[in-house]
Amino acid sequence: MTMQRTPLLISRLLDRGAWIAPETEVVTLTSNGTHRQTYADTAARAAALANGLKDFGIELGDRVATFMWNGWRHLELYQAVPSMGAVLHTLNIRLGADDLRYIVNHAADRIIFVDADLAPLLERIVGDLPSVERYVICGEPGAGPWESSLPNAVDYESFLDGFSRNAAWPEFDENAPLGLCYTSGTTGNPKGVMYTHRSTYLHTMCEAMTDVLNLSGADCTCGIVPMFHAMGWGIPYAATMLGAKQVMPHRFMTPDRLLDLIVSESVTISAGVPTIWQGVRALLETDPDRYDLSNLDRLCCGGSAPPLSMIRWYWDRYRIEMIQGWGMTETNPLGTVSRRVAKHSHRELGEDERFANLGKAGLLSPGLEMEIVDEGFRPLPHDGTSIGELLVRGPWVCSEYYRDPQPDKFRDGWLVTGDVAAIDEEQYLIIADRSKDLVKSGGEWISSVDLENHIVGLEGVALAAVVAQPHPKWDERPVALVVRAPGAEVSADEVGRHCAARFAKWQLPDDVLFRDALPLTTTGKIDKKAVRAALAAEGYVLPELRTEA
Repeated sequence: MTMQRTPLLISRLLDRGAWIAPETEVVTLTSNGTHRQTYADTAARAAALANGLKDFGIELGDRVATFMWNGWRHLELYQAVPSMGAVLHTLNIRLGADDLRYIVNHAADRIIFVDADLAPLLERIVGDLPSVERYVICGEPGAGPWESSLPNAVDYESFLDGFSRNAAWPEFDENAPLGLCYTSGTTGNPKGVMYTHRSTYLHTMCEAMTDVLNLSGADCTCGIVPMFHAMGWGIPYAATMLGAKQVMPHRFMTPDRLLDLIVSESVTISAGVPTIWQGVRALLETDPDRYDLSNLDRLCCGGSAPPLSMIRWYWDRYRIEMIQGWGMTETNPLGTVSRRVAKHSHRELGEDERFANLGKAGLLSPGLEMEIVDEGFRPLPHDGTSIGELLVRGPWVCSEYYRDPQPDKFRDGWLVTGDVAAIDEEQYLIIADRSKDLVKSGGEWISSVDLENHIVGLEGVALAAVVAQPHPKWDERPVALVVRAPGAEVSADEVGRHCAARFAKWQLPDDVLFRDALPLTTTGKIDKKAVRAALAAEGYVLPELRTEA
């Protein structure tokens, strides 16, 4: 052994930001302005937070949950919790009560940090969360005192008060757990993905590379992608490591607030799902001279494929590069990235050819491997036309789900992604289709099988199928097709109310169609391919998109 074996712990990266750029700001939108603090302040408050958690009894491996918007306190938790050896569990604030209840109990969270305006969502299920011993409420500056019926609730600032603002981070195995994120990208209950220090350390280093997101300490990032969604795509960690200025919108996500923030804080790179950038574009088109976007250089777009026309619009109008990325919660999350000029040979390409590449899911991140296989798990040629199951493996790809191995998702060291794809001669990934049982709306997965199973539980329903239908804003929305039981008089409103009792509003079907029968496969399953084809043949469009003749 000739080299030192320093454990790859995230604390070693996060401490760097405060060390090299102590006066660089972390800025968060509030209802009456902005909250500002330096990296030096953030590191000191993270130390006090860790000391407070330790005093509470949080130990190595304990799960500490957050139910929060993007903001400075969430960033403090991002640093404090894993640095002390506990596990940061970011809860999705958009989940329905049943999924949220399942996830908290499955993770056995001991303490939950929650923004005050989100506390009512937890109050609905608080009696069903036996592992949670305390709730820490994060009030908004200037908003007055918060009120909550959550038991053993304490104010965030009080939780930090009196504790030392210095911390000696412990050293432990680099394969220790760091963060826990749940995905609803499979049928049934949500699946937990446990990130490790090693996986996140390597992902953070890779993400900053020139050929990936090209991040540096000179950047100002605006993370619009939620910090509860696959650890904010890793951007909070990469920016903190580099000492880059960070700007966060909290709950203020309207296009005008986002644009005002981007302009006033001289943001250079931002990240969000396509619906965000579609909304921003719509505002810019109505008043093209109102906003000076000369500092904005790059927009990262993921969750679903952005329209190529939108990618080109941002470049042609503002010379802003839109970086398309593909990944999953299971890949920590970055897998591939598509850049405008990704290879030396691309310097000779014309604009149309460059944008054709941007319409693909991109090139593999350094350190990962990918393959496409047929039904027999045999590799297919990378010719751009052969389509197969997408596999991926590497040091920040999960090997099993947390307390739920799911062996069918992991084979011969590969993660079976569930995506159907092609890989072309230049090794660009081209996603051909999504998993057949899923709807992806606004960057969030909706399980069609869960909806179907719930609808069938309604008296008078004999059979149900849920399929995705295209939507210009949300990418896809679910539509339910229902077969009534003989003699039953089930209405669309009844189906809607039945679903609303179980699912969040954004997960509900946009339409309910009644059919005498549904096509079945030879194994007796609903043939969703045939269902989609039939809707297309009918010229079906979602109710919101219909126009009167």
